[in-house]
Amino acid sequence: MTFAHHRHAAHCESGVVSNLISHHGVPISEAMAFGLSAALSFAYLPFIKLSGLPLIAYRQPPKSIIKGLAKVLAAEFRFETFRTPVAGQARLDELLAQGHVVGLQTSVYWLPYFPEDMRFHFNAHNLLVYGKEGNDYLISDPIGEQTVRCDAVSLSRARFAKGVLAPKGLLYTMQKLGVSTITPQAVRKAILKTCRTMRAPIPIIGVRGIRMLANKVAKLDPATRASSLFVGHIIRMQEEIGTGGAGFRFLYAAFLQETAELSGMAVLAGFSERLMVIGDGWREFALATARMVKGRDAMNPTKLADLLHSLSEQEEVFFRDLKMAVT
Repeated sequence: MTFAHHRHAAHCESGVVSNLISHHGVPISEAMAFGLSAALSFAYLPFIKLSGLPLIAYRQPPKSIIKGLAKVLAAEFRFETFRTPVAGQARLDELLAQGHVVGLQTSVYWLPYFPEDMRFHFNAHNLLVYGKEGNDYLISDPIGEQTVRCDAVSLSRARFAKGVLAPKGLLYTMQKLGVSTITPQAVRKAILKTCRTMRAPIPIIGVRGIRMLANKVAKLDPATRASSLFVGHIIRMQEEIGTGGAGFRFLYAAFLQETAELSGMAVLAGFSERLMVIGDGWREFALATARMVKGRDAMNPTKLADLLHSLSEQEEVFFRDLKMAVT
């Protein structure tokens, strides 16, 4: 058995939902799914801790891509969680027997097809299950070039992992897809929503959130292990948990490039190029941080803070100009 719509993706949730919607008859790219759902954002949340360190997010919360795209396409998804692994597996088997392709939220740590050095306790990884053969589930995971298999015990552990963002066996299926074409109006609305998010008058969100993080980094003592752990956490949140700072910018740039023709707004192609340059800036920040954490360069919080301040300024101008272009 094969899954005709499996495609490798930059990010799990946008990859899963674009593949699932394509399976239901409306071809849509990952970039379009990400952009239409207005998923690009930034949040520095010091009051939410991961291993004692603040949550730093480069996109909207889990399930927001699925729900955001559902609103644009007048689609209906059914989300289900379960109290026990037995009930969760039984429901998954039932849906597969009915011919459904089923989305799951899982923990990366328990998925055996991940290389061991890539497994860590992250509970918001999305994948699709499209069949079962014997004790193996047939999986379309967008992190891979090809479909894979996963035994029932491992998949159950991944679905019912404990901790932050515990999936509780979450599965989802598409019930209805009401819109088969993407309109210029939908594109404009999605872009304006992203611009509002990135320029929100809230100190922890968007460009102000980047600035707040920069101010925190600037105050770090370069001689302490705590400082190294903090900046190491920033880079882990950026590059390992999700697609991260540069990756999400590149994905949104691809959305702008694709919609330049669709929406009839050729100016969006220029904005795509501008955002690619900003994405390169996030890569520069990631590289500088990684070199300091690994001891290849001296810890220099001031340099890192300056890079973040520069990125916040570039993004503030970018999203201001983008809003003006589509209004």
